[in-house]
Amino acid sequence: MRKLWIRWLALAVFVAVLAAVFVRLGEWQIHRLEQRRETNARVVAHQQQPVKPWDEVFTGPISDDQQWQRVSVTGTFDPDHMLTVRYRNVADQAGVEVVTPLVTSDGQVVLVNRGFLPRPKNTLDAVSPTPPAGEVTVVGYVRRNEVGKANAITPVQNTVRLINSPAIAAWLGKPVVDGHIQAISTTPADDPSFQLVPPPSLDEGPHLSYAVQWFVFTLIAVGGAVILIRGDLRERRKKLAREARAAAADQVPSDDAPVTVTPTRED
Repeated sequence: MRKLWIRWLALAVFVAVLAAVFVRLGEWQIHRLEQRRETNARVVAHQQQPVKPWDEVFTGPISDDQQWQRVSVTGTFDPDHMLTVRYRNVADQAGVEVVTPLVTSDGQVVLVNRGFLPRPKNTLDAVSPTPPAGEVTVVGYVRRNEVGKANAITPVQNTVRLINSPAIAAWLGKPVVDGHIQAISTTPADDPSFQLVPPPSLDEGPHLSYAVQWFVFTLIAVGGAVILIRGDLRERRKKLAREARAAAADQVPSDDAPVTVTPTRED
């Protein structure tokens, strides 16, 4: 019996640790779901607001709460410092995005993501079209900086992997407004080969189903431990029953055993 208690104790500790991990993962998915819902609500609220002048929003570092507001900026594109942003996907289609600095009338530099270019078949690169010349007005979404390793945010030969205004400012050698604008429309119109980069999907993603799965795994782990312990108890009862039957059989005389007869005396 002692061995069984040791086995059950080890099993209980293992299941408790496993269940704690599964519950924590489920809670993490619930937290992600809440974040997703907050982001969706913020995107909807910002899209329902009127378009703002860009300098009313770009007053400092752009935060998550400021993203997806619509702003308007007027200036002149700088085609000599156009950047191709690699490894982008839109609707499961691989391609690039093109970021071009826009110099406003007061000399500030704002990064504009002009759109997505699908990668042509049998070609590694898409050709980045030249931006419209002269003064243009861009309406677009407010976006914060993308963060990553130095080799991902630092431009090399007019290409980059992530859009990070401080790193691009260092490459340009001049100050750049924090964050960037993701173009919705450009007047005069930009090259028609550009596809708009869509705002985030407003669905809730798989987080709820993942949370349910982790909680179900917790129940399976606990239920499995109970089944194993019950199995051990059932086997122990069977063993004890077998031992009891064997002991009882040992106490019954055999038919072949010798019988001692005591003779009686006759008068």
